[in-house]
Amino acid sequence: MELLKHECGVAMIRLLKPLDYYEQKYGTRLYGLNKLYLMMEKQHNRGQEGAGIASVHLDAVQGQEYMFREKAMGKDAITEIFARIDASFSGNLLMGHLRYSTTGKSGLTFVHPFLRRNNWRAKNLCLCGNFNMTNIDEVFQALTSQGQYPRIYSDSYIMLELMGHRLDREVERLFTEAKEQGHQGTDITDYIDNHVDMANVLRTTMPRFDGGYVVCGLTGSGEFFSMRDPWGIRPAFYYQDDEMVALASERPVLQTTFDLLTDDIKELPAGNALIINRRGEVRIQDIIPPKRNYACSFERIYFSRGNDRDIYHERQQLGEQLTPAILKAIEGDVENTVFSFIPNTAEVAYYGMLHGVMRLGHEVRFEKIAWKDIKLRTFITEGNQRNDLAAHVYDITYGVVRPYKDNLVVIDDSIVRGTTLKESIIKILDRLHPKKIVLVSSAPQIRYPDYYGIDMPRLEEFIAFQACVELIKEQGMLSLLKMVYEQCQEELRKLAEEQTLPVKSLYRPFSVEELNCKMVEMLRPEGVITPIELVFQSIEGLHAACPGHPGDWYFSGDYPTPGGIRLCNQALVDFINRL
Repeated sequence: MELLKHECGVAMIRLLKPLDYYEQKYGTRLYGLNKLYLMMEKQHNRGQEGAGIASVHLDAVQGQEYMFREKAMGKDAITEIFARIDASFSGNLLMGHLRYSTTGKSGLTFVHPFLRRNNWRAKNLCLCGNFNMTNIDEVFQALTSQGQYPRIYSDSYIMLELMGHRLDREVERLFTEAKEQGHQGTDITDYIDNHVDMANVLRTTMPRFDGGYVVCGLTGSGEFFSMRDPWGIRPAFYYQDDEMVALASERPVLQTTFDLLTDDIKELPAGNALIINRRGEVRIQDIIPPKRNYACSFERIYFSRGNDRDIYHERQQLGEQLTPAILKAIEGDVENTVFSFIPNTAEVAYYGMLHGVMRLGHEVRFEKIAWKDIKLRTFITEGNQRNDLAAHVYDITYGVVRPYKDNLVVIDDSIVRGTTLKESIIKILDRLHPKKIVLVSSAPQIRYPDYYGIDMPRLEEFIAFQACVELIKEQGMLSLLKMVYEQCQEELRKLAEEQTLPVKSLYRPFSVEELNCKMVEMLRPEGVITPIELVFQSIEGLHAACPGHPGDWYFSGDYPTPGGIRLCNQALVDFINRL
């Protein structure tokens, strides 16, 4: 029910034939560019704040542009970019990016791709990615201690400068090597362009970063690469044939764009890079030894497109295995219960919930209860008027719930902040006067911040954490809050890799049911007296439904990297300091 911002979506295409080939076979030299457009539109769900594309021409002559980039802001950025460019943009190497901000920094300056220019073709670097780094302070200090002066303080720009620095060293290594082999003049340049090895650059760059990432890039000399973090937190999929190689954040994007079967597509392994050199030679290269699998479960629950074969079945299972808890909440009275879902991302879990109830032999009444209305212009009003408009973002289907007789079960993919529930959803559901409202989340309680690409870095944003703090206060346990605060301060004095997470101690005194009851109390709008119950997925249920994606730090506090633990400790200290 609440929009979460996710960073980001990537799309890459490396054409392995000359552009004339595509003109003869497909009737256009814009084949690659048209496919890039489709790949980006199919990932629009992953970023609506801005977009950018880049291309490299391998056959450009001296004095002609060979590396292009365009960026735009807003939800229509993709359309704006592709309307602005012409045929000269269609190169052999193509890269696209869709952005959601997770750092609070917005504006065209922060839209990917980022470009580092140089008069040596091989030293030009264009970079984009789906990432958020947790140790940017340390990397910044490492750069500045070398005498560098990054122009902008952000993980994207600092990565660009660090990787650009290592690319410079790679080019200089090859320059010396070429001279030693007797090359002179432009033969040296040709030698460099044909022998740049991005694996060397990545191995001396990426181990410095702590975070979840898929980093993508192009060089002016024709190097093409994409690397995935060693924990496999962020996703990347690729396809290769004799005409091209394509990579995207989601598998169905490649299937739809290129009319492929699921098994035609491969997942980029954790800690590996897909590298294609100027000559079109493709390889998967180990860069960082893979660590424990922490593939993000939230990708499966919410962010990724539900038409992926495996994600579809996982979301169904997430809904179906909630059946016993739902039946308990309605006291087995299926006959007098209406089942529905909000928002559309919860639809597949909804089908799973229905299947679960029907498999037990029940006849199920299911309806579309809530309708997402146009985005109302709440910015033109203030105070109570603004809140009243916000409450009308959804509308309701009247006449399908028998007042005071029927229970109303509504499933959501996740409940994060609870703001939309309190300001809108519960109010409109209450207009139908159900006997009871049961709000179901296909995800477990979200208790901990994310620092790997999702816009929720503060503890107090989560309704589960707010409920925990209220219970601590009500039960006279403020000493626990004080103790955890002091423990977090002590942890922050240690190196990141030595820190533990005292924040977990705050939840231990309370059961899931106690937190649920407190959340209901906090979310209940004034004047609503209908009984309300919350049903959450269990962490065990999440792992059973999504066995290949065990990254559950949002729910468990088990962060994959030291940087995540450190930032969560800092979040607790910051929360207390703001009180």
